[in-house]
Order: sequence, then structure tokens, then C-alpha cells
Amino acid sequence: MNDRTRLAISVRDLYVDYEIVEQRRSAILDRVVRRRGTGHRVVRAVKGVTFDIHEGEAVALVGTNGSGKSTLAASIAGLLRPTSGEVLVSDVPRLLGVGSALMPGSTGWTNIRIGCLALGMPGDEIEERLSEIADFTELGEALDRPMRTYSSGMRARLHFAIATAVKPRILIIDEALTVGDAGFKAKSAARIEGLVADAGTLILVSHSPGEIRRQCSRALWLDKGMLRDDGPPNKVLSRYEKHVAGAEPPQSVAAPMASSTDPASPTTPRDTATAP
Repeated sequence: MNDRTRLAISVRDLYVDYEIVEQRRSAILDRVVRRRGTGHRVVRAVKGVTFDIHEGEAVALVGTNGSGKSTLAASIAGLLRPTSGEVLVSDVPRLLGVGSALMPGSTGWTNIRIGCLALGMPGDEIEERLSEIADFTELGEALDRPMRTYSSGMRARLHFAIATAVKPRILIIDEALTVGDAGFKAKSAARIEGLVADAGTLILVSHSPGEIRRQCSRALWLDKGMLRDDGPPNKVLSRYEKHVAGAEPPQSVAAPMASSTDPASPTTPRDTATAP
């Protein structure tokens, strides 16, 4: 069977809510003195999103800040439990985000070892590949220093090199390729292309149209937590850019029908929740 006919990710009617605690003093005043308010409010970050991604696809998530892209990515990775709906995956997704921390007080070398162990790499393989991973970072003698002395770009290089040291079946990247100079971006892009070519599945959260067109064959546009468009990057980006410029009102795309009997469906449930 062709890899692209097999599902890697299936998202069905997904809702993800956040509870935000209001300012403590005013919340107490509302509840006790004015006898109104609850001291918190609920923000619905993802609203009824449904889509499928097949093995070997490279898919971009596009949208303005606060549109729900990172929330959706974290939910697919199993880091956020859905309020309702479900996410099914064929393998364990790995989320590579620039903000993910390793151990700031430890050296770059130590963080490479710890990070690779966390990814399940055997100790002897880590030692065999230590120099290769270190060379990819281009950090040189900085690897002897604690990571807390690194700039954000240096930390991103280290994290990227570690997270891509093994070949995941499903890789989710949240803005990781937007950090660093042009040379490192090109090298990182080449590594991602290699992972996808190896029948891996890529989800890229990005604000960079050039990166999306270069890396992805499909784009999903999220707006206020809802799926507005799904298709080739040029088509979706054109609609999205017109919307941002105020030239086109958003319209939700029709959700595909779920099929519990589809033999190509992913088999691993991920953070399934049922509506109350």
C-alpha cells in the first residue's frame, strides 16, 4: 500500500478550551461583595476542527496569532487534552517547539545526552552520534557552557539538532525554522525534507509563506479556532493573505465524514474526550 493512502493523523470534531483566572482582587470583589462573577472565564481555542493527514504529507498550519494553531499542534502531540472530540494517531508524534526547555544549568553536551535519552536513543548510540549532533548545532565551544548562557537562537539550534537526531514517524514543528541565520535555516530545511522523504509526516506551524511553500504540499488555515480552508499552500495562503488584508471574509470548510470502519485509519487513540 502507498504510504500516502494510509492515515497518520485523524482529528474529529475537536474542541479545546482554556480556563483563564481573572485578576484575583477584582474576582473576589465580584463574587463576595457584588455577588456576581466566577473569578474565571473559559476561552475556546479550538472549535470543532476535523481533518485527516496521510503518511508522507507535509502540512502547514497557518493563521494569525491566537488562531489556535499551537493549541491544535499541542493537542495532536498529546500535550493538551481535548475538551471534546478526538485525535487518533498511527504513531507517537514529536513536538519540536522553540520554547521547549532542556536543562538551563547544564552544558550543551549534557543536554544532548539527556535529550537523546528522552527520545529513547540507546546510550551507546548517543555516544557514537554525539559529535555528529554537536556539529549540526554549529555551537562549537559554546557546548562547554551552561545552556542558560545561550541566546534564543543558540538554544533553538541545540533543541532542533536533538529533536531531529532520530527519525520520527510524525514530527510537529512550531516556528522552529524561523530562528537562526540563513545558512542554518537551509540546513534545517534539508533535514526536515529528509525526514518527510523517509515516509514521515510533518506538521509545520509557521508565519513564513516562503517556508510553507518550500516545505509543505498542503496547508490548513485556522481562524478563531475554526478550520477555514484546506488545500494546496498557494491557494490557502492567497485566501489567508486576502483575509488578513481585509479583502475576503472567512468561511469554514466542510468537515469530512468520519469512518470507524476505514482500514486505513490510525489505530492509536490520543487524548480522546467525550462531550459532557
